[in-house]
Amino acid sequence: MKGIVFTEFMEMVESSFGLEVVDEIIEKSNLESEGIYTSIGTYEFNEMVSLITNLSDSVKIDTNTLLHTFGYYLFSSLGKAHPEVIKSYTNPLGLLYSIEDHIHVHVKKLYPDAELPSFKILEKTDHSISMIYSSSRGLYRLAHGLIEKCFEHFNSSAKVSYELLKEDGTEVKFDIVQNG
Repeated sequence: MKGIVFTEFMEMVESSFGLEVVDEIIEKSNLESEGIYTSIGTYEFNEMVSLITNLSDSVKIDTNTLLHTFGYYLFSSLGKAHPEVIKSYTNPLGLLYSIEDHIHVHVKKLYPDAELPSFKILEKTDHSISMIYSSSRGLYRLAHGLIEKCFEHFNSSAKVSYELLKEDGTEVKFDIVQNG
């Protein structure tokens, strides 16, 4: 998993819960990296699982809520790091429609070994989009947070619903209807 995800996660934890919690979850997680992350490094996915699990235990917030919150946070961070990608779009549905053909192509140029989820568009209208999220990591709640923050970024809102197509969250159908 790309280091930028780890560095942004740790920044979110520090800003939301404090440096003591960062230290606590690193200590409890028994990490191969020892919790030392760089944005250009690559780290094992199981380290993220351990960090999120220990954060959940520490702050008494379930992991799905934490992943959703992190997705929300990550959209802003990635937007600041790569504003040229988001500036290509005038609305959230256009950006979501272009995840596979533009956003992920750009990400792969920056991080060639990144393991990205796939988003298969089922239907798109001027005010809605339906898509299938697929990832062996099952981080659909992180994707949910990214989607919601995307609408906020464009000063819009949407009703985002999802249906687990596979119990483990590795395949999820998102139905998104833009408000107004």
